[in-house]
Amino acid sequence: MSSALAQVWSLHVAATVAMAGALWVVQLAIYPLFSVIGRAEFPDYHRIYVQRMGIVVGPLMLLEAGTAVWLWSFLPASFAFVASLGLLAAVWLSTFAVQVPLHRRLADGYAPALHRRLVWSNWIRTLAWTARAALVLTITR
Repeated sequence: MSSALAQVWSLHVAATVAMAGALWVVQLAIYPLFSVIGRAEFPDYHRIYVQRMGIVVGPLMLLEAGTAVWLWSFLPASFAFVASLGLLAAVWLSTFAVQVPLHRRLADGYAPALHRRLVWSNWIRTLAWTARAALVLTITR
């Protein structure tokens, strides 16, 4: 593997592993705590949460996707890499088709049913990013 390819691969792996870690924190700590925030405070809390998480995960998601596209051009199409790209597509689809719309609806105020949907649907991303991390780490061995 060339030096440039190795550097891009390292960035890709780092972004993927960071996203997997972030999703576990969100899934087990942050999202469940939405239910204990006071109803009056929830809209402000949620707005700040979305802004700050965007600062953290937005660049990581773009780095991961950008490096995936670049690597697709240069890496052999192994099963593990292709499967990891499929999982990447699944997390982007889930994010923008399910979680973002739920967050938009929660921006108006806490709703228990929406919160439950957010927590349960987020397992898709949590498990997919975890599987991606496992796959890309096996490719580097």
